[in-house]
Amino acid sequence: MWKEFKKFIMTGNVIDFAVGVILAGAVGAVVNGFVADIAMPIVGYLSGGIDFSHMKLVLAAAELGADGKEIKPEVTIFYGRWITSIISLVTIGAVLFIVVKAMNAARKPVEAPPAGPSDIDLLTEIRDLLKK
Repeated sequence: MWKEFKKFIMTGNVIDFAVGVILAGAVGAVVNGFVADIAMPIVGYLSGGIDFSHMKLVLAAAELGADGKEIKPEVTIFYGRWITSIISLVTIGAVLFIVVKAMNAARKPVEAPPAGPSDIDLLTEIRDLLKK
């Protein structure tokens, strides 16, 4: 059983998958940092300094007891977080589009193999050889 497990783990697919997962985590951190630290401040500036993360709609205020402790929590819809998520999705999509486009442009085009004789040419050559 150990040999089978070792063979399974050492196959290229498992190792490639592990590398992909690790890289995805790193890329996710970079993209989240880009969105939080670069894109959202720009969007906030362009929208007049609005901070979306604190926007909310309070459906029911919190109830406090006589001792000041919260009896019933506030019921809130955080729509600002949702707006931030949408902006994040669009930004991530745009960044990934640009990266994939740049990678495709950087790849060298695969040259087609030189065209050999067609089937008709080969058959014609065989016919001519048989005639001789």
